[in-house]
Amino acid sequence: MENIKTPVLKVENLAISYKMRRGEVPAVRDVSFEIHAGETLGLVGESGCGKSTVAFGIVNFLDRNGSILNGSILFQGQELQGQSEEELRRLRGNQISMVYQDPLASLNPCLRIGEQLSEVLIVHRGLSKEEAYEKCIEMLKGVYMPDPEAMMLRYPHQLSGGQQQRVVLAIALLNNPALLIMDEPTTALDVTVEAGVLDLIAELRREFDTTILYISHNLGVIAYVSDKVSVMYTGEIVEQASVEDIFLKPMHPYTQALMRCVPKLGESKESSYLPPIPGRVPSPMNLPPGCIFVPRCQYARQFCRQKHPELRQVVPGHFICCHFAEEIAEAEWQPPEGLVPDLTTRGRRENAAEAILEVEHVKTYYKQRGRSLISLFGLGKKQYVKAVDDVSLELPKGCTLGIVGESGCGKSTLGKTIVGLESPISGKLKFLGFDILAPVVKRDKRLVKELQMIFQNPDSTLNPSFSVGYQIGRPLRRFGKVSHNQQRKEVIRLLNAVRLDASYYNRLPRQLSGGEKQRVALARAIAAHPKLVICDEPTSSLDVSVQAAILNLLLDLQKEYDIAMIFISHDLSVIRFFSDQVAVMYLGKVCEIGPAQAIYSPPYHPYTEALLSAVPIADPCAEQKRIRLGGMVPSALNPPGGCYFHTRCPRKLGDICEEQDPPRKIAGKEHYIYCHIPLEELCKMGVVVTLPKDTKGNS
Repeated sequence: MENIKTPVLKVENLAISYKMRRGEVPAVRDVSFEIHAGETLGLVGESGCGKSTVAFGIVNFLDRNGSILNGSILFQGQELQGQSEEELRRLRGNQISMVYQDPLASLNPCLRIGEQLSEVLIVHRGLSKEEAYEKCIEMLKGVYMPDPEAMMLRYPHQLSGGQQQRVVLAIALLNNPALLIMDEPTTALDVTVEAGVLDLIAELRREFDTTILYISHNLGVIAYVSDKVSVMYTGEIVEQASVEDIFLKPMHPYTQALMRCVPKLGESKESSYLPPIPGRVPSPMNLPPGCIFVPRCQYARQFCRQKHPELRQVVPGHFICCHFAEEIAEAEWQPPEGLVPDLTTRGRRENAAEAILEVEHVKTYYKQRGRSLISLFGLGKKQYVKAVDDVSLELPKGCTLGIVGESGCGKSTLGKTIVGLESPISGKLKFLGFDILAPVVKRDKRLVKELQMIFQNPDSTLNPSFSVGYQIGRPLRRFGKVSHNQQRKEVIRLLNAVRLDASYYNRLPRQLSGGEKQRVALARAIAAHPKLVICDEPTSSLDVSVQAAILNLLLDLQKEYDIAMIFISHDLSVIRFFSDQVAVMYLGKVCEIGPAQAIYSPPYHPYTEALLSAVPIADPCAEQKRIRLGGMVPSALNPPGGCYFHTRCPRKLGDICEEQDPPRKIAGKEHYIYCHIPLEELCKMGVVVTLPKDTKGNS
């Protein structure tokens, strides 16, 4: 019984700092937690809160300028602090394994998968090459890798993102480690692949009784995988409890604020508001003297500014770092005066019948150069990647169309085709009644002004050599919106519109956070007062708090400037919250399109149903159908015949799906489903996600 009670990992009063030119940076301060056998502890918080630093500190993978100043790290009762590098090396990869966010960072591009897997068993277990090879194949089967024998012979670049992550998981589990540390292992994956990996982690935990430390900023993933949750803020743990208590009864103001930032799958922009957390995470070198959350806390009092709170147990198993946690937990949260806008003005207008954008049977193909000698001379059969394959849709003025689907489905290519960065091979494109089939360089300047795009990564679109003010002012100069004397004033007005002050005018992009860069990209996009803005995954790399601020900002700008928007994302919760209409794409085609509320309730296209069942929901009590797609997305170079989805469809009818294009079925007003399954059968599918009523503090 004593061994059962001994935690696999026990961290006490851990303090980690980095030596910088400016001085010592206290990245982690007095962090304590423990994880028992078979348990998963979720570590959650905004970027810069110290989550990854804690993980690297446990296995002593800190940078050269990083050091553990204080604390104890007990692994199976053994103190890791003070262990030699040789002793730690024996533990790492054997009894303690780590899975990183980017699987390619863990895999050697020059070695085959089989060599990399076998090395673990040869080094740590002393097995022969033949024995190691056989065990590696068995482990690949254990992580549900298709055709494991063939996969052993491939290089990392020949695998999909989900397959790469499964290989990294297999490497981590080969020696049946007692502790598995996972640092954002599914952040870069599609929602369907992510769901499969999370299911796999849960199954492997049950099978191997592995203890897991799971790090993520995605609250939905944390709710799905965790038994206990620790919430970190600026290097400290501010709340720690069971997953149910954290999500259903959060008591720290920071945890409550994080929960309010997450768009719920059933919420729309007409019925809810995402209150962002004011301000930003403070620098560890410039912490306030009292409670570190004071600058962003609406419950802060003078006492909070004077005395730092201790992590204390408020109720059994629930630890809070707050002076007034009990009082705050009982209080009904009220948004600050003037924070919540008039939600009734956010909805789609009934009189918005006129379409600002018309897309008819558009096809955008990429010519693929063959690998044969003949193809070098331009001979042989031409091959094309069918990125966008016969897409038709309309967008009314002032409304938002959400486009959702897996990576490679053609979402971004469609957006680039509309904006003129890619040229379609056929079809019709009309914007404001004008033909826009021509690439952007050949379009009339007046049309270019009315159609702008915001990209996923602002770093790739902001010139690092020019100031923020110069880059926002460029559209004003190019389109002659204001006189030269008024440009600075107009740029500052635009900065204020995206909630940045005049001090940002002379800053360079490297001096901004990720959220601030995206705000600058927004300001530049609306500088010319366009009629349509295409947003390509503008919040995918942001924390939930910054995401909430950007989404609210987009909605405010849409209302103020009467802008129509196309919002591209793989996050169905964000799409539901932000969009009036939703188009679901698969392998270059639209398989379902309709009003947002209709897309999220039966009848569904089978692909939409699978996407909804894979969404990680930030509520451990939510009921969700488990529908997992088998196989991989087919190649757009050689798509299957008939319905493109038939190779993965769990509801496939038979030959008709393989041989004939699916017909368009009218499922409701402006709601169309492209599927062979009769509409009556689709209506019987039932609700995929059932959300319980919100509780106080989680509304």
